[in-house]
Amino acid sequence: MTRSYAFLIGLLAAIWGASYLFIKVADRAFSPAAMMDIRMLAAGLLLAAFLVWQRGRSRAIAEVREVGWHGVLLGVLNGAVPFTLIAWGERHIDSGVAAVANATVPIFVAALAPWLLPSEGVRGVRLFGIALGLVGVVVLAGAQPSVGGWFIAGTLAVVLASISYALAGIYAQHRLTTGTGPALATAAMLGGAVVLLPLALLRLPTHAPGWKPVASLAGLTLLGTALAQLILYRVIRLHGSLRTSLVTYLMPPIALGYGAVLLGESLSIATVGGLALILGGVALGSGAVRLARWRRAAPVPEP
Repeated sequence: MTRSYAFLIGLLAAIWGASYLFIKVADRAFSPAAMMDIRMLAAGLLLAAFLVWQRGRSRAIAEVREVGWHGVLLGVLNGAVPFTLIAWGERHIDSGVAAVANATVPIFVAALAPWLLPSEGVRGVRLFGIALGLVGVVVLAGAQPSVGGWFIAGTLAVVLASISYALAGIYAQHRLTTGTGPALATAAMLGGAVVLLPLALLRLPTHAPGWKPVASLAGLTLLGTALAQLILYRVIRLHGSLRTSLVTYLMPPIALGYGAVLLGESLSIATVGGLALILGGVALGSGAVRLARWRRAAPVPEP
């Protein structure tokens, strides 16, 4: 494990773990679509400003154009769809539960890769890991002390978001060969914001939001989106979607800690049990154990 990989993954986990907290608080005043459209539009403008500062105006425009529709598609799969699903889901479940459900991303990467990339076979231990992770989702959604229909719906919404993230990760690694990380992130955020705009306009806030939801949305935009997007695409390009998806090992415990300490959310046995099963499934289904051995045997030089 290189130092740059460990630092970037740890930083990404801390930022994304806090994102569930920000969403939970912002949900009090903003509809899911409006919240996420504001998030993506503001983050996209910040990323565009960063790109212009880094590359210059003409080169920045050229790089965004080079990304083109690839960026828009990633903006939908890796932004508009999962962001809105998670925000809607957190209206019915705790922020920590949402983080645990979202930890299934590597499981869906492993499950979907053989269908989209025939060379990526899944069998034996990895297949068992996928099944184990899905059992964890069932435990998480159905074994809570006072589970109801809306709780299950909220959990499944976050699981659907995980599927969208998995599709985006596979596409970013195996289909995208043009554009730099900042240009890709800029195109993705602005493109996703445009696609989500019609839905956002249907549910705008009817009164001025309080300072806590506004501050949470600002933190979600600056840290959980603009900064996180730059880190995300850098890690994907340097280390691949599989190693990047391993951030989900760290993110759920961090989010559970944020929720328990700052929001007073309780930790149920079902939540902890679901987390254990899901992360166990991630370890086996994504090939993380084998990856760890390979990394010790042949470490990748730091670029």
